[in-house]
Amino acid sequence: MKRMHQTVLIVSTLLASWLGMQAVHETGHVLGAWVSGGTVKQVVLSPWTISRTDLVVNPAPLFVVWAGPVFGVLCPVGIWVVATRLRMSGAFALRFIAGFCLIANGAYIAVGSFDRVGDCGEMLKQGSDLWQLWCFGAVTIPAGLWLWQGQGPQFGLGAAQGQVDLAVAYRTFAGALLLVVLACVVGGA
Repeated sequence: MKRMHQTVLIVSTLLASWLGMQAVHETGHVLGAWVSGGTVKQVVLSPWTISRTDLVVNPAPLFVVWAGPVFGVLCPVGIWVVATRLRMSGAFALRFIAGFCLIANGAYIAVGSFDRVGDCGEMLKQGSDLWQLWCFGAVTIPAGLWLWQGQGPQFGLGAAQGQVDLAVAYRTFAGALLLVVLACVVGGA
């Protein structure tokens, strides 16, 4: 039975990491657009597709495009720091999610620079240099890996032999379901 709880925790954390990363990344683009006087046409956020934010008016495209990955890493790290300071029992899951967001955004920007994929193409088109995209990845990817370091036992791995905090496992499951519902409501795909 403990392996079932462990599986719930791990699968829920991975799902929450993926959907949460997309949600905070797109929230960054939306906030960037609003702050700069832009108008958002739609946000595509779905469990079954890659997220994106479409704008009708974008007076500061370089600011808006960078706002996605920058907010996409700062927000989850901030949430994890607050949870840690409040000594929340599930802070380790938020640490994993923050690490995931750092790695995913960093890899997207650094590796995407080679093919000018998505945001990377817009960043380069609007005046960012390749080295800036690579530096973003060079900072965020190792930081994400550092956050992941040593977390195995909290997820029931190694010496923990499948033992996990049941309350955290099922709160993480509820959080992941909430993110699925949010993605389906926002939809757009």
